[in-house]
This record gives sequence, C-alpha cells and structure tokens, in this order.
Amino acid sequence: MTSSAAFRDLPSVERLLGAESFPELVSSHGRGLVVEAIRADLDGLREALRAGQALEGREAPAACAERVEVALTARLASRYPRAINATGVVVHTGLGRAPLAAEAQAALQASGGALVLEVERESGLRGQRDTAITEIVRELTGAPAACVVNNNAGATLISLAALAGGGRGVVVSRGQLVEIGGSYRIPDVCEQSGARMIEVGTTNRTHLRDYVRALDANPDVAVLLRVHTSNFTVQGFTKEVSTRELAELAKERGVAVIDDLGSGCLIDMAPFGLPREPLVSESLEAGADVVTFSGDKLLGGPQAGIVVGSAEAVGKIRSHPLYRALRPGKLTLAALEATLALYRDPEFALQRIPVLRMISATLTQLGARADALRDALADTPGLQISVEESASKIGGGSYAVEELPTQALALRPDDGDVAGLALRLRRGTPVVFSRIREGAVLLDPRTVSPDDEGELVAAVQVAGLGSA
Repeated sequence: MTSSAAFRDLPSVERLLGAESFPELVSSHGRGLVVEAIRADLDGLREALRAGQALEGREAPAACAERVEVALTARLASRYPRAINATGVVVHTGLGRAPLAAEAQAALQASGGALVLEVERESGLRGQRDTAITEIVRELTGAPAACVVNNNAGATLISLAALAGGGRGVVVSRGQLVEIGGSYRIPDVCEQSGARMIEVGTTNRTHLRDYVRALDANPDVAVLLRVHTSNFTVQGFTKEVSTRELAELAKERGVAVIDDLGSGCLIDMAPFGLPREPLVSESLEAGADVVTFSGDKLLGGPQAGIVVGSAEAVGKIRSHPLYRALRPGKLTLAALEATLALYRDPEFALQRIPVLRMISATLTQLGARADALRDALADTPGLQISVEESASKIGGGSYAVEELPTQALALRPDDGDVAGLALRLRRGTPVVFSRIREGAVLLDPRTVSPDDEGELVAAVQVAGLGSA
C-alpha cells in the first residue's frame, strides 16, 4: 500500500505554475486551461499511487510540464485539420467540397480584419454587401440582377418564398423531385417556403401539356419550377420540358419560371469528356425569371447560393425577410469575388481554379504525376507500389454516373491490411484520404494539389512502416 507521504510529496498546482516551462505554457494557452490540465495530471498521479504504482520521477515538474503540454496540444488541436484529398472525387463533400483558388485563399487572408463590406467608399453611407459580387455575376451571365445567399438550398428556398409564398401554387415535374445529401428534398423546401407544390407528369416522362393542365386547374399558380437532376439520371423512355418551353408558357400565363441548376456551370464541361451541363447564361437566355446555383461545386468557389434573374424577381427575393437570415458574411463574399473574377478569362480560370484544373487534367498529365510519385516511393518498406488505370468522379451532387479516366497510385501492403494502411493515412499529419479497390489503397493524383505531393510522399512513407 502506498504511504500517505507519497501523496503529500506530490507538487501543488501553485508550485508547478512557478516551475520552469509552465510560465511559457500559461503564455501560450492561458492560465485557466493550464491549471485545469495540471489538476487533471495530478489526479492521474494520485490514481497511480492508489493502485500501488511507483511514480519513478513522474511527479517531477519537468515531467508534469511535458505531459501537460501534450494534453493541451491534443485538446486544442483543430477538429477541422487540413487534409490531402487523394480519393479521386473532385468535389468531395466530406472534405469541404471545392478547394479554393490561390486568389480566393489570399482574399480570405486579407479579409480577416476590417474591409469595405456594407458601406459606400465615396459617400460613407451604408450600401449593399454583395454589390461587388452582383456586378461580376451580371457581367459573366448577362443577368439583369443578382444576389447571393449562404447556399443553393437557401437560394431555392427564398426564391420560392418570395415568388410563391402564402400558399400559392408551384408546379414541378415528378421526375425532378430531387433529394440531395442531408435529406434536402424539393417537396420539403416547397412546404417550408409557404408555397403549395403541384406535381405533374410521371417519374420518367413529363410533357408541356401536363403544365398546361395544372395551370388550368389551379388559378393560384405563381411559379413553374424546374430542377436540374444533377445527382441522378433517368434513362430510357424519358421526356422532360425544356426551360425555353416552360418560359414561353409562363409568359403566356403571367407566372414565373425558377430554374434550379444545382451545381451551376459557367464553362462548358463537354471538352473534358463530360456530358454538357446547362450553363447559367443559357438558362437566362431561354427565359427563366430566376436561376439558382451553387458557388462551391462546379463553380469552384466557397459555399454560397447565387441567384440571378429579372430585376423584378431578384428585387422581391432581396426584400424578403428571409434574405437577411440567409445572406453570407464577409469571408464568403471575399472568396467568391476572387473566384468569379478569374472567369473573366475562361482559359485562365481553367489554370487557376482547382476544380476546373482537376476536371480538365489529361490522362498523360495524370500518368506522369503518378509515375513520379511511384518513383519517389519506390524504396518504401512494407509496400508494393504500382500505377494502375482507374476512374475519377466529380462528386458533390454533380455528374451522378459519369467518370473521368485516371492513372492512380496503387499501394499494396505486404501484410495485406489495406484497411489498416488507409486508417494510418487518415490518422497521419497531414491527413490523407484515399480509396480502396481490389486489395489496394489507391491515391488519385487528379485531386491532389501538385504543391502537396511532397507531403503525400512523406505521409505514405510513415504509414507504410506499419506494414513492414
């Protein structure tokens, strides 16, 4: 049994606070947290004594300081650590969706302090916080008016609330009753907006005459809603009504058309081997009164919902009570402005915006990068490494079934424990996310920034030691 003297010999909190290293810890972390960590450490020593263990110097101030520092570092470590996305999923929701361009990251850094946000520089009077964004969006899309909210779900919600709230009718095809991640469903959004949803057509075929019948039967209809089904496809015997057809009918009947594009696209993706996505400008040219789309998917910017359309419709949205609740803050606006500005030169945007650069990367480029990574890791113990054909995905609810051919690095641990290797990569610093296929951990260079390749090599080398 441990003597009571051993308990009395434990240092006090005050003694430790005055010992070497502790003042520096207080300066770095604050007195309150350090005191809390010291008390927890002393409690641990007391438990050891009660269990009959010898402390063997663990009660010394230097040893306590070392443990307290480790405990504080672990406690204060970010739950949002930086990660390397080697999954091959370009817009990975779990990893923050679109990686930002360097210009957008610089804008975020610069906007940490005071910046001109909601005030006019010339007059000094209050202005609109998204003026800079709306000017660029109008320039890029040809829209008469625009505004920005926190995400595309918010953009759709406020558009419906402003144009069809109060129980007015919203006509939508059954084939477009989309559900996306997080149980976001178009019927639920309609209900929350205060609009009354009217379903027409069938899952696979909806005709213009279906909308006509709904308008004839429901004189309170205010909106014809079109939702782009970007996260699933219906193939075979199908039919849907185009935005232009809906717009012509809406104009005849005096109602509005809202076109929810979801991902939103300002550059044609067809040259990169993907099916053609509807462009924002095309939807506007087809006659949609309101077009909504995301800022953090194919656009490649921060999370945001962008609304473009007629001055009358956007004016109603901007003046709706929900607008203040959904509007984004200065960091989002700064990063979004920097991203949109790159689209003034589409070729430059392809080079500078990571999402576009990843999508447009050629198989030759990816193969060369994969070969270089393999060569850098050739002597890693415990791993068999090769370059293999694979496929990347766009992700983020964009392009549900389409894939892009790639060349991936395949890691096969000697012990055969691919799940363990993938776990060690996720637990490392930096965090590395991969995917597992046919007994190998795959690292797809398409979604890895060239600037991160050195760290990726080091992370694999450390993780591979567990297989040696």
